[in-house]
Amino acid sequence: MPDVRLASPQGRWILLTTVLGSSMALLDSTVVNVALPRIGRDLDAGLAALQWTVNAYMVTLAGLILLGGALGDRFGRRRIFVLGVLWFAAASLLCGLAPNAGVLIAARALQGIGGALLTPGSLALIQASFHPDGRGRAVGLWSGFGGVGAAVGPFLGGWLVDGAGWRWVFLLNVPLALLCAPIALRHVPESSDERAHTRFDVLGAVLGAAALALLTYALIEARAASWAVALSAVAGVAAAVAFVVVERRGKDPMMPLDVFASRQFTAVNLVTLCVYAAFGGFFFLAALQLQVVVGWSALAAGTALLPTTVLMLLLSARSGELAERLGPRLQLTAGPLFCAAGMVLMLRVGPGASYLADVLPALLVLGVGMVTLVAPLTASVLAAVDTARAGLASGVNNAAARAAGLVAVAALPLLTGMGEEAYRSAPAFDDAFGPAMLICAGVLVAGSVLAFTTVRRRPSPDCARPECRTHGSVLTPPLEGDPAS
Repeated sequence: MPDVRLASPQGRWILLTTVLGSSMALLDSTVVNVALPRIGRDLDAGLAALQWTVNAYMVTLAGLILLGGALGDRFGRRRIFVLGVLWFAAASLLCGLAPNAGVLIAARALQGIGGALLTPGSLALIQASFHPDGRGRAVGLWSGFGGVGAAVGPFLGGWLVDGAGWRWVFLLNVPLALLCAPIALRHVPESSDERAHTRFDVLGAVLGAAALALLTYALIEARAASWAVALSAVAGVAAAVAFVVVERRGKDPMMPLDVFASRQFTAVNLVTLCVYAAFGGFFFLAALQLQVVVGWSALAAGTALLPTTVLMLLLSARSGELAERLGPRLQLTAGPLFCAAGMVLMLRVGPGASYLADVLPALLVLGVGMVTLVAPLTASVLAAVDTARAGLASGVNNAAARAAGLVAVAALPLLTGMGEEAYRSAPAFDDAFGPAMLICAGVLVAGSVLAFTTVRRRPSPDCARPECRTHGSVLTPPLEGDPAS
């Protein structure tokens, strides 16, 4: 049994290194959107390259995050975590030095691999190191400090873009990694799962990532209407089908499909796809709208988006407590409707928009909706499966949210008629932004209807409960671990 106490020096070192590691990935997921206009101008890149700058990272992260957790269980959680931190830093260095958009996109894909190794490892280290009496508080501090990192991200990113330059958005990860890795090696005990002696589902991970990459390519490049686009779409569908076959027939699948035998689990993940597709599309386009159309600096745009994250940090724990008393269905129905209203209010954000009169009201309504739905969403996912599979269920839900976001970033410009040069023209971008917000709002309403008709009013009394009570990420639900670890 792990015996490290949170109040001990070793406990504080463990908490520090896991927060540093997870914050690297959280920071990167929020700061890059703010830097996109400057990246496009400096590298003379079109809108498709900006979409890939976001999605190349998400493709590898979403496709490999379940495998990353399994590698830590088998070969040592500290070892895989440190490997992920150093890999992420090396890829970040390559991003910061990228001479053109092609190199930047490739480096972002490599970053996603590092993220898939360190993201599940940071929580696993806490659960495997701390004594059960203090583990809940350690997880709470980890998730809270990680949320602060997510909140700081847009502000820090805007400050760096306007000051030192967008490359420092990526280069900042290098000193963080050089601080994090030695602390982990010196102070974090190694741990593994003695039961984890099965084969790894490498084929499933490759097929999953390939399906996401090919379908994303087809959506982003669909404007060209070429044979390459058609072949990519067909190959992406074929890879997705092959992934399902491999996961169904494999002896040790990374995503056992029998978990979807629970109608509740399937329903909640469909709700997840709806809400996080809308969130991913919104935060990608809003950062551009505020800079390209409204004319704000990167710092002003990044700071403007802070209210949603701050509301999540302040109120997510209370939202979870309310869901435990009332059941999750009410909040999962109302939350997406609040978010949809917030996105409709974003239609007021155009040339000459006022922050207090136009931007802030929309973000506050959106933030209230996110606070309302995220905690009960996680609780519903955990309640839908056996307690022993809570970690798997959370990992699947987290990967689904990331996949939904990357599809939205790929599809929304296509659906709204954005051209390659749209982000260089305020009128062209503004014309497409409004329809995009309406599409996101419609997807959220669909998620609300789905939640109302499929989610149980109350979970079973003996189901797993969320450990991450405080949450600050606006692009993914919290990643929960296996309570038996």
